[in-house]
Amino acid sequence: QVQLVESGGGSVQAGGSLRLSCAASGDTWRRYCWGWFRQAPGKEREGVAHIGYDASDASTTYADSVKGRFTISIDNDKNTLFLQMNSLEPEDTAMYYCAAHAYITGCYSEISDFRYWGQGTQVTVSS
Repeated sequence: QVQLVESGGGSVQAGGSLRLSCAASGDTWRRYCWGWFRQAPGKEREGVAHIGYDASDASTTYADSVKGRFTISIDNDKNTLFLQMNSLEPEDTAMYYCAAHAYITGCYSEISDFRYWGQGTQVTVSS
């Protein structure tokens, strides 16, 4: 079992930056795959960025809409996942969630693959 708690959301103007954090607790000694997802009002939840199970295998993937602007990273010593968001756009406004699933056969990116979810943190970007 893993518990996830996000923080760092807020309101910024377009072009600004925010850094989201996700503190993990519980069975963090296990290997996990991590991801950030977001859901805007009236829209389906979508994947934003994903990262492999530990820093030695930190393969990352990004949604096309955030490539070059967002960076996902993990600090294994602090059991914390990060999402650095730069050049924010109004279209980035959403509730952001961190999520994790145990590494068994590999790391996957579909929402249905992730068993553990945080409560979400709101990001609002004004034009």
